[in-house]
Amino acid sequence: MTDYFRAADAAVVRRVLEAADGGSPLLGPQRALDGVEAKGLDPTVVLGQLVAAVRQVPWAVDLVGDTPVWPATTPPGRDGPEDEDGPWLTGPWVFELDAGTRDTLAAIPDEDIPAVAARWARAEELHGASAESLCPVVGDLAGLARRARVAGDLLYCWTCL
Repeated sequence: MTDYFRAADAAVVRRVLEAADGGSPLLGPQRALDGVEAKGLDPTVVLGQLVAAVRQVPWAVDLVGDTPVWPATTPPGRDGPEDEDGPWLTGPWVFELDAGTRDTLAAIPDEDIPAVAARWARAEELHGASAESLCPVVGDLAGLARRARVAGDLLYCWTCL
């Protein structure tokens, strides 16, 4: 599961996640934050492929900058997590996306959504998805990014196994 949402800062995200016991801020009767459910669209590869399609550049692993926000404990070092049952292995995880990603998505004009979706659909990770099926996702993510930019918020990605 993967959800994208907007928030003023990481402190707000941590408060919401603590109240929800780490659950998605988009679930439950009262959605805590404005966001988009985007099953399987991880920020590094699949969202990175979308950003590459918008910018019309080749995908690179560092195209979408992200900073871990959750779990609220210190991220593991180079050798990885020590605790096999710890939150860094089991999730959920939340990453703050860089402002450039937000601004790239926010800059997609509505009339360009079909062309962007067609370029994105070529990504191997999308397993032959059609441009038509991706248009609503591109539109939803662009709308979320626009609302975030107007509010001065950043985008976040919540994900779990």
